[in-house]
Amino acid sequence: MGTVYSSVSRLFEIGFRATGLDLRIEGLENLPASGSAIVASNHVGYVDFAFVMLSPPRPRREMAFLARGDLFERPVVGPALRALGQIPVDQHGDPALAMRAAEDHLAAGGIVGLHPEGTINPTFLPLQGKSGAVRLAQRTGAPIIPTAVWGSQRLLTKWRPAGVPERGIEVRVTYGEPFVPPPGPASGSTRALMARITALVERSIADEAAPAGSWWVPAAHGGGAPGLAEVTERLEAQVRERRARRRGLDS
Repeated sequence: MGTVYSSVSRLFEIGFRATGLDLRIEGLENLPASGSAIVASNHVGYVDFAFVMLSPPRPRREMAFLARGDLFERPVVGPALRALGQIPVDQHGDPALAMRAAEDHLAAGGIVGLHPEGTINPTFLPLQGKSGAVRLAQRTGAPIIPTAVWGSQRLLTKWRPAGVPERGIEVRVTYGEPFVPPPGPASGSTRALMARITALVERSIADEAAPAGSWWVPAAHGGGAPGLAEVTERLEAQVRERRARRRGLDS
């Protein structure tokens, strides 16, 4: 997989240069040079995983990201994800299969990436996370690297029309200091993890200093992003729709 991963990383770099992205990577020293680790990132746009796992500088370690299982069924994206060694997650079936695959990857000394929120968060501030990252860390002993990606929502995100992005968009990826959750219930450590991710996101928002009212900035920071109540309602409706569609396909 090394050659494929390296080639895709180079294509990604060519792509973001062609679109004039201002890509800024911070905290790479927090990614271990060897051994297992779990990279837990917020989720604001459809291409977050690509920025988290493929951004330069090179050489960098490969990462197996947990991705929605239906993406692996798409004509171009699916084969690419498989070639990169990514891990499919059956969100409405048996997610334990993905967790076992992630554990195997970590046991072999690899890096696993995931979004604890489980879906794109259109408020653009981290919501309550799921406990998968913490449980993986507790089972394998791998440290968690809290990570923030910011600006990728301006390229392609939920509930916004796709189009040609403006040039010069700043996308920032920040890898925070390793976090080792203690034994015990995962809920408290998950809240602590999300607090670390949120702090990194808020730092990125402050550093960007976007114009007041910008649609990609959280309402809590003076932006035009939808509020938590609206987002929660629409996300719950989306989950119900996907489950109903899946039941229809299985019947």
